[in-house]
Amino acid sequence: MPDTLRVNELPEFAALVGHREDFGPTHLRDLFAADGDRAQRFAGSVGDLFVDYSKHLITDRTLDLLRELATATGVFGLRDAMFRGERINVTERRAVLHIALRAPRDAVIEVDGENVVPKVHAVLDKMAAFAERIRSGEWSGHTGKRIRNVVNIGIGGSDLGPAMAYEALRAFTDRSLTVRFVSNVDGADLHEAVRDLDPAETLFIVASKTFTTIETITNATSARTWLLAGLGADSGSDAVAKHFVALSTNAEKVSDFGIDTANMFEFWDWVGGRYSYDSAIGLSLMIAIGPDRFREMLDGFRQVDEHFRTAPAETNVPLILGLLGVWYGNFFDAQSHAVLPYSHYLSKFTAYLQQLDMESNGKSVDRDGNPVLWQTGPVVWGTPGTNGQHAYYQLLHQGTRTIPADLIGFANPVDELEPELDAQHDLLMANLFAQGQALAFGRTADEVRAEGVPEEQVPHRTFRGNHPTTTILAPELTPSVLGQLIALYEHKVFVQGAIWNIDSFDQWGVELGKVLAQRVEPALTQGAEVPGLDTSTSALLTAYRGMRWR
Repeated sequence: MPDTLRVNELPEFAALVGHREDFGPTHLRDLFAADGDRAQRFAGSVGDLFVDYSKHLITDRTLDLLRELATATGVFGLRDAMFRGERINVTERRAVLHIALRAPRDAVIEVDGENVVPKVHAVLDKMAAFAERIRSGEWSGHTGKRIRNVVNIGIGGSDLGPAMAYEALRAFTDRSLTVRFVSNVDGADLHEAVRDLDPAETLFIVASKTFTTIETITNATSARTWLLAGLGADSGSDAVAKHFVALSTNAEKVSDFGIDTANMFEFWDWVGGRYSYDSAIGLSLMIAIGPDRFREMLDGFRQVDEHFRTAPAETNVPLILGLLGVWYGNFFDAQSHAVLPYSHYLSKFTAYLQQLDMESNGKSVDRDGNPVLWQTGPVVWGTPGTNGQHAYYQLLHQGTRTIPADLIGFANPVDELEPELDAQHDLLMANLFAQGQALAFGRTADEVRAEGVPEEQVPHRTFRGNHPTTTILAPELTPSVLGQLIALYEHKVFVQGAIWNIDSFDQWGVELGKVLAQRVEPALTQGAEVPGLDTSTSALLTAYRGMRWR
């Protein structure tokens, strides 16, 4: 990034402003009519993913100008610096090496002269050995019973990733194991997770890098109380050691809790929480799907990593998707992005991407500490497709906002679905393809009239179309394909953050509310006065205390 020019001052940015003005009200119907090769030219592949971006408000010139902006803003240099292990997380002075979590054993990725890959594989091997002990029944609880229930306790990246992946890969899990996830400090979350479990058959995985995350440690402490109460008077420290393991780097805190540090699985400060579920944070997932499937998932990540690192800009799919997001956010004033998977198994996928994208690029200060003068990360939202069609697709089709959307689908259902359910799959995918067509091309007033619709209804039943979509297809939702999808979005987010010159790898915005909560809590638990409160919050505390009956 040139020292003297900021993003919005670059000639490449100005060229895109002019191109947007020239683009005017061009409709996707016109773009397709004028370009017979468009569907073939504006599509790409990476791993098992076929990505169609032809239904976007772009021309070849648009992509040329966006690539020029990527070059001018140093995207490729920053990408290479990340893969070299340089400290590109500038505010925390850390390397950014989630890509090392899925590197092959013989890879060399150095941080301060040390190759971190052997440490990564040492932890993966330790995880695999432990997972096999749980899956085989070799590991038993305090009373000698086999572990049949696994409860992951974490929050943020220590919950969203493994919880999402567990749901996505449910068809590949050991169905004899019950796996649940607890994150909310609301006690109802833990209560519902354990209420029908046998403590003697339950293992808790506590995920906290520092082992001080207040929500996680609060839930873990309550889980310990539940366990010891359930096991009876003869239980004690040995019971905790048999029923709790930790994903952490703080051996002292882990030991103080009662967990045997031999059952502590490490990760590193160069792994951000939202990028961490393919590290030790994924232990619950590895137990559920087995080490071999987990490594298949890592291989899927790796395929997209290598593509992003080496593919030419013209065919680099994560780069292209990132550029499209910049095009809409900065030149169309699109403020949100919908991710619409046509798969029940991806029910938590968009929630996972919310953290990946919004925690990474929800920034208003650039890498140099200056306020940004351009739009950064979008609001990411969405649910599985056919459910959304009967809810918010109304706004997508006939609302006033430009909302780019991703439609994600699979050519085949998972193998375990019965033949009669397999037949439903074509109907599911027919909806995906139809929605992409309807969003892009709409339905004109003349087409509505041709159907014999009364004239007074014509305006209400006309669809303007021109809504941009990306369609991502894969043969099947497998562990490898899930890894490919996640890496695709990780690198898309990277590209956008690099262009906007923001640090995509810190998350200071989550801190203030947590700090203030610790100040406010004594007012609720002890009736203490909290100095410096605003009048509104003071009044709310008074109202809350008046409503409490315990």
